[in-house]
Amino acid sequence: MKRWPAMTAGGGRRVTRNDYGAVARIRQASFILTPMPFEFRTIIEPFRIKSVEPIRFSSPDEREQALRRTGYNLFGLRSEDVLIDLLTDSGTGAMSAEQWAGMMRGDESYAGSRSFFRFERAVRDLTGFRHVIPTHQGRAAERILFGEAVRQGGVVPNNTHFDTTRANVEHDGATALDLVIAEGLQPSFDHPFKGNMDVGRLDETLAAERDRVPLVMVTVTNNSGGGQPVSMENLRAVRAVCDRYDVPLFLDACRFAENAWFIKQREPGFDARSPEEIAREMFSLADGATFSAKKDGLANIGGFLAMNDDDLAARCRNNLILTEGFPTYGGLAGYDLEAIAVGLREVLDEDYLRYRIRSVEYLWEKVAAAGVPCVSPPGGHAVYVDAKTLLPQIPPSQYPAHALAIELFRAGGIRTVEIGSVMFGRVHDDGTEDPAAMELVRLAIPRRVYTQSHIDYVAEVIASIVPRAAELRGYAITSQSKYLRHFTAQFEQL
Repeated sequence: MKRWPAMTAGGGRRVTRNDYGAVARIRQASFILTPMPFEFRTIIEPFRIKSVEPIRFSSPDEREQALRRTGYNLFGLRSEDVLIDLLTDSGTGAMSAEQWAGMMRGDESYAGSRSFFRFERAVRDLTGFRHVIPTHQGRAAERILFGEAVRQGGVVPNNTHFDTTRANVEHDGATALDLVIAEGLQPSFDHPFKGNMDVGRLDETLAAERDRVPLVMVTVTNNSGGGQPVSMENLRAVRAVCDRYDVPLFLDACRFAENAWFIKQREPGFDARSPEEIAREMFSLADGATFSAKKDGLANIGGFLAMNDDDLAARCRNNLILTEGFPTYGGLAGYDLEAIAVGLREVLDEDYLRYRIRSVEYLWEKVAAAGVPCVSPPGGHAVYVDAKTLLPQIPPSQYPAHALAIELFRAGGIRTVEIGSVMFGRVHDDGTEDPAAMELVRLAIPRRVYTQSHIDYVAEVIASIVPRAAELRGYAITSQSKYLRHFTAQFEQL
């Protein structure tokens, strides 16, 4: 099994742009997984396709018209405009036969639904938390938690907040503080757990700001930093710091199963343990969690907020009733609760996780072999292209990652998402703007949706941009909203 030189900060190496093809070939030649039940190297999908959905092939002119119609914002595209949709892996996966069968059992009672109790049992069995509060998706869980726990002037440390998490913290007048390790901000640095929190900085923050910190969060896997995992060693260290200052620890657990798989593969002492055992230990180190079931719940909608604090749970349930629904449905249909209950079991299947992580790494290898700089090592749910390195002629103020994302759609009908200064730039009251730490384009792979030929096509389109990367131009924002501007902003090409 592959091991990195060290499990703590400092272990790993920087990969130069010229190294990417060589690194991809080495990974392809030496990649070793946990033992397969047969002798061949090909990782096949652990499912059969029983239903298909047609996709539409568009012309370059049609794609250009679509871009102009939306103000060069890929969120504004109609789904039929898109050939391969890698905008997000959230709620875009294909559900299994067992999930569809479960949906037929959905109890749509307003209160006391049988489906809720099956859902609650599945969440409790996995997480061990006493209180399970269903929500229509993860950002609703964030809104309720922060609405009850965060106050004006507060500080919420995280390894890296994702967009909705940060927006909900800031909407309540608090500061969303990112404390990822230094290696997590270096796309080319090869480190097994780049999602780890900088425990020293967390300790310093709590020593100086304890009264302002209502809770600490850790996002697994770290979406904004390249889908990078957090080690069990790091979670234990964060837990110890939280205990020292008597601060509750919450997980943003959207991709807990993928994180558990990386721990099994990369962290010494876990290779013989099952993903389910690892996941349970992860949750045992926390006081609560927010969860979007649209990721590692394998469902198209839904989420939950879970915790052990009786008083906080009571306040959160009251908030839920005000805005989401009764506590036994929380904005979801009974059949949604059934689908999530099944998905939470299926997502921890080792055959599924082996296929899932390998399929993402396969795309990483193809793209890196073409000389495209990517976040290394590949993450769990997506490949992240380093647009700052690929397009050095475009300054952050002209949004290089957005420019690359637009070009991927223009060239081949592929929709991706910018994770750079459009999403995470800090706009001040005087109109000046601080750029994001990284300029990334995320290619998020929906679960159980695309075949190898789809992925090969994506890699071919990306490779076609490399010879003309120096010709690409930046963009300017012509209109934007105060929060989550990337969803609705309008652009013009410079």
